[in-house]
Amino acid sequence: MTVLPSSIWRLPVAFDGGLGLGERAYVVFLSILSEAFAFTAIGLIARWGEVFPRWIPVLRGRRVPRKVAVFPAAIGAMTLTLLFTLLFIVSEIRGTTIRGGDLSADSPSQAGGWEAAWFYFCYVPLTLWGPLLAVLTVAYWKRRSAAEKVPGAA
Repeated sequence: MTVLPSSIWRLPVAFDGGLGLGERAYVVFLSILSEAFAFTAIGLIARWGEVFPRWIPVLRGRRVPRKVAVFPAAIGAMTLTLLFTLLFIVSEIRGTTIRGGDLSADSPSQAGGWEAAWFYFCYVPLTLWGPLLAVLTVAYWKRRSAAEKVPGAA
């Protein structure tokens, strides 16, 4: 639920008259890809994150190695925390873009009023994506480690 508001905010931009076809496709693709990546975090709490599902031909029914789930999740959590938490907060405090350039006058955060409020309402939850994924990753690692130490659980 931390990713969905930003996608909802972003999608109307894709259908604004000022963008070309390639830019529209990029915005839609970015929103879909973000939601797909966010959905993979469910594997850290669902059964299919511990045992490969039946629809995977060679691996079905086998236990998912902890490292196969934890390494990508940990890298994702660190990357998301850097991009969407630290850089977003620092750039907002400095009043610059993430790259350090000046914000344009039509930047959503510069709009003021309800437009800026709507932007922050939709984008502030995105700053929690990385830290929450890190919490899920650590919990997954601990749960799986504890389960493998119990005799007969492996």
